[in-house]
Amino acid sequence: MKTLMDVQDLQDRMTSGAQTILLDVRWSLGDPHGHEHYRAAHIPGAVFVDLETQLCAPGGPGLGRHPLPDADALQEAARQWGLNDGDTVVAYDESGNLAAARLWWLLRDAGFTSVSLLDGGLTAWRAAGFDVEGGEERHCVGNVHLSAGQMPVVDVPDLVDAALVDVLLDARAAERFRGELEPIDPRAGHIPGAVSAPTTENLGEDRRFRPVSELRRRFGALGADRGRVAVYCGSGITAAHQIAALEIAGIDAALFPGSWSQWSTTEGLPVATGA
Repeated sequence: MKTLMDVQDLQDRMTSGAQTILLDVRWSLGDPHGHEHYRAAHIPGAVFVDLETQLCAPGGPGLGRHPLPDADALQEAARQWGLNDGDTVVAYDESGNLAAARLWWLLRDAGFTSVSLLDGGLTAWRAAGFDVEGGEERHCVGNVHLSAGQMPVVDVPDLVDAALVDVLLDARAAERFRGELEPIDPRAGHIPGAVSAPTTENLGEDRRFRPVSELRRRFGALGADRGRVAVYCGSGITAAHQIAALEIAGIDAALFPGSWSQWSTTEGLPVATGA
């Protein structure tokens, strides 16, 4: 299934009655009111997904802020969303899929391949003039079977041994990469050898992914069109968005789940600053 689904294609699926599970992953750093935003307005039929509790395990020093959830816990959450084997999933948010990409990556990693991101998310849906609704949507408990380990990942030892990764992309804002600003984690800077590649540059002003040709040029200029590529961000959330953008450009990449929140809290690991 394609990485992205256009809002018109989603509308056509909904009109035709094709089985589609819509998942609303409204979350952003510093805004704990995603569920309230969902209740106020969401795409008809969409079920709310709580990123902090359903798409992450508890964090801690040396683990990062948003570790990957246990496979059994993810499967139970997915069944509560109403997900069955053979369904088609479309995930979205209101921030250009910066949060929804975490769900996309987790389902792909769990062996569930029929999942797409709604390009432009709720912003594009509204811009197209399609209806929204309020309240809470719940489906009957599903029967989906999920596993883990289908998507490539790297861990701290893989990055310490620089021979295992050719290009390491840092998906955070450029000022955090340079070490000029660090609002969350205990140390400022980046993993030595990483290349600054802010996730927000994957998107246009309309919060849709940039065209394939532009993404290919962007990642080619960063050297990510050759060799083994890995991506990290602050805590492993928006790095999934970078992996989706790389996939659209035809490039496979591994996720460093603990990202900077793990690296910066692990004793003895080096930190670089500057451009």
